[in-house]
Amino acid sequence: MTAILAIDQGTTGTTALVVGGDGRLLGRGYREITQHFPRPGEVEHDPEEIFRSALQAAREAIRQAQVVPAGIGITNQRETVCVWERDTGRPLYRAIVWQDRRTAPRCALLTKQHKAALIRERTGLLVDPYFSATKIEWLLGHVPGLERRVAAGEAVFGTIDSWLVFRLTNGKVYATDHTNASRTMLYNIAQRGWDPDLLRLFGVPPEALPEVRSSSGAFGVSAAEHLGAEIPVAGVAGDQQAALFGQGCVEPGQAKNTYGTGAFLLLNTGKRRPASQHGLLTTLACGPRGEPVYALEGSIFIAGAAIQWLRDGLKLIEHAAESEHLAEDVPDTGGVYFVPAFVGLGAPHWDPSARGTIVGLTRGTTRSHLARAALEAMAYGTKEVLDAMTADARLRLHALQVDGGAAANDFLMQFQADLLGVPVARPDVVETTALGAAALAGLARGVWKEPGDYLVGRRFKRFVPGVGARAVRAREAEWRRAVATALHWAAAAGRPRPRRKR
Repeated sequence: MTAILAIDQGTTGTTALVVGGDGRLLGRGYREITQHFPRPGEVEHDPEEIFRSALQAAREAIRQAQVVPAGIGITNQRETVCVWERDTGRPLYRAIVWQDRRTAPRCALLTKQHKAALIRERTGLLVDPYFSATKIEWLLGHVPGLERRVAAGEAVFGTIDSWLVFRLTNGKVYATDHTNASRTMLYNIAQRGWDPDLLRLFGVPPEALPEVRSSSGAFGVSAAEHLGAEIPVAGVAGDQQAALFGQGCVEPGQAKNTYGTGAFLLLNTGKRRPASQHGLLTTLACGPRGEPVYALEGSIFIAGAAIQWLRDGLKLIEHAAESEHLAEDVPDTGGVYFVPAFVGLGAPHWDPSARGTIVGLTRGTTRSHLARAALEAMAYGTKEVLDAMTADARLRLHALQVDGGAAANDFLMQFQADLLGVPVARPDVVETTALGAAALAGLARGVWKEPGDYLVGRRFKRFVPGVGARAVRAREAEWRRAVATALHWAAAAGRPRPRRKR
């Protein structure tokens, strides 16, 4: 049987899937990786451990599948940066993870120096430690001798995809793809190349960055010593873009939402690059054959984490799945609205000082009302971001593809469909990130001949707007009033308190 190996290297571990040509999962492997926290706000990974975890997970998946894959697709945690010796592949420092905030002062200085507009125009990104550029700059300034070695061509940088490609091919290929490049804050998404002005701004020689290739295509051959046979690496994409592709969202107006701890929404805008007026990110995604297209991206900081808080913080539920049954026990929230801004509000508000707010409590409020309000908050937040996206892109949303842990909640999915007024589709296999990487590689290797063939055999549960949709949408105004309350609280907290008269 023809099959593809997908390696999904994530923040907490690495998953490997062997996907058959008919779309069936033939094998699966998983390995956790260690999280290192040298100082408050700093997060690091061991690049060697990342590579070992990828090999171990892949070998386990291949062993279960009992088939030699025709190709390898790689997807990865985005923005995380590695630095290594060009000749030996030896890491010269731990990988600095996307969550790391050590370069926040540098980002604040860049904004003060009025560099934000340039960076936004060239890269589609906001100035933030989240992205790779200031991480690379920090490494150049803090690893002894690194600046000299980089200038001499002895050391190079890369995101996790390029690190895995380099190691799998035993150093023969040093390359990344356009989706990962677009998250570095060094890549010009209009010109499709490393931006000379930004390279100078951050002191990065172009020779120290990988070649950028299409997400579906040749990335060398994995040496036989790693996985038991020589296997071509034929697909690479950052995790959220891989999930978008894995959901089949390859045409303008198609969108997906991943309901995890937070929520990540991506809207395919095709060949047209929209200018966001709502603080959304413009990034590169994949068209039908893996070619570069534009997408808008918005992040909701707290989604499923609100349910975790009900479980672990308030002890109102024992299991996350219990929230669905509680929500269905009551006809509505009883006037309760929950804005889970525990770490501030992301898109489209971008207020880091906002905090979690619950309004409308009465003596009649029960844990069922709170559980329902927490689930409804995910749907309301999703609609806010999607409204901003469709306004920026001037596109109409026809359906929403969903994945992630909270997408298993049928109540939430039906409420989301009622609120949006369009169908919500949930796949039978929720590991869409890995499936997207497999699809990109399979198209390049001829496992699937035409775009969309990789979706054949996949089953989706569709939630369509129901008889209660009008009542659901009527309550949206109250949700927006609750958000305004949270924002007002944050603004008032920053004002000096009036002095009391004596």
